[in-house]
Amino acid sequence: MNITDTIKLLKSDNSRKLMAALYGEKGIEENIDRYQNLLLSFEKKFPENQEVFLFSSPGRTEISGNHTDHNHGKVLAGSINLDCVGAAAKNNSKVVNIVSETYNQNFTIDLEDLSPSDKKAGTIDLTKGILKGFLEEGYEIGGFDAYITTNVISAAGVSSSASYEMLLCSMINTLFNEGRLNAVNYAHIGKYAENVYWAKSSGLLDQMACAVGGLITIDFKNPAAPAVEKIDFDFASRDHSLIIVNTGKGHADLSEDYSFVPAEMKKVAEFFGKEVCAEITEEQVIENLNEVRAFAGDRSVLRALHFFEENKRVDAEVAALKEGRFEDFLRNITASGNSSWKWLQNCFTNTSYQEQGITIALALTELFLAEKHAGACRIHGGGFAGVIMTVLPNSLAEEYCSYMEKALGEGNAYRMSIRPYGAICFHEIVNQ
Repeated sequence: MNITDTIKLLKSDNSRKLMAALYGEKGIEENIDRYQNLLLSFEKKFPENQEVFLFSSPGRTEISGNHTDHNHGKVLAGSINLDCVGAAAKNNSKVVNIVSETYNQNFTIDLEDLSPSDKKAGTIDLTKGILKGFLEEGYEIGGFDAYITTNVISAAGVSSSASYEMLLCSMINTLFNEGRLNAVNYAHIGKYAENVYWAKSSGLLDQMACAVGGLITIDFKNPAAPAVEKIDFDFASRDHSLIIVNTGKGHADLSEDYSFVPAEMKKVAEFFGKEVCAEITEEQVIENLNEVRAFAGDRSVLRALHFFEENKRVDAEVAALKEGRFEDFLRNITASGNSSWKWLQNCFTNTSYQEQGITIALALTELFLAEKHAGACRIHGGGFAGVIMTVLPNSLAEEYCSYMEKALGEGNAYRMSIRPYGAICFHEIVNQ
């Protein structure tokens, strides 16, 4: 479909329904304009292309299951209404041209040279990793042009990188693979790109949550084929808001802190001759506590105990949602946050212990929640820096946002919603 016809499609009733699902009723007009401007920018940059497709991939929120996926644990997560969107078209060449409007990037990748750079960092390496990941999995790639923009908060725990990865996966799947790949395929390709081209020990959580869409629980016991279940729930149905607060410092320079978490958990498993904590039990660790402490270290033991208890909380939260026990659900969110703070210890980095934006934000939030006798809060995402998550009745949401922005800066509190779609080709969904 050419750009003129795609703009007409954007203004159709079907498009408006999809925009409402993705962004809420209040976001329809804004995002129709956003997509149209994207198309016009694409046409200006790549005027020779005739057939163009639109794509969207969300950021993600992690409700519970903090740092469990890499040890084959359980998570409860969802896609959010902030997303990375792009226009893309084949260019019948051996190069990929990408313009990132948000980050003012414009680069070309030669498909004949997909080796990572020496530094293994940045958008170009990540893009090469996605392309190489398709080849490693036995799928097709080809030359294409893409113009991309995003409003997913960068380096702040809502998976801006995974959102970009899953957007590229959707593009390459649509343009060159006839839609044969599924969300699990996407996630493994994204994980490959981060592990090999960024040297980052990430699991599958971020990619799965961005790719699948909706509120989902995932059991990574078999990481090659994670068990995914969609949960029919959104916070609006309980008159509550999900609020993400950016504490002011990103986490792009904290790869070592992140890598220590899975490594230390795996060190505990190693004591028992296993690779990951999912292969051992909490009881085994406690029964052999002194020996495990001597072998793996105390922080490693605490992080393993967090893993076991976090798995239990995910099960409890899923059951509470299915059975309509919303207050129990909220209590477990708070318990998850407390475990991350005390046992997992990912609310600040020991390399710069005077920088504690996360813990300051949590302390302020706990004071607010105690006064109002409502809501729940926790660290969000990888931690050490970035964002926190708060769940509050709608009647308190604006007051809380103002309260936090007074302390942390205007524009740092975001009211989110769970969107039902993950990484999609707009043309495919709007015509269903």
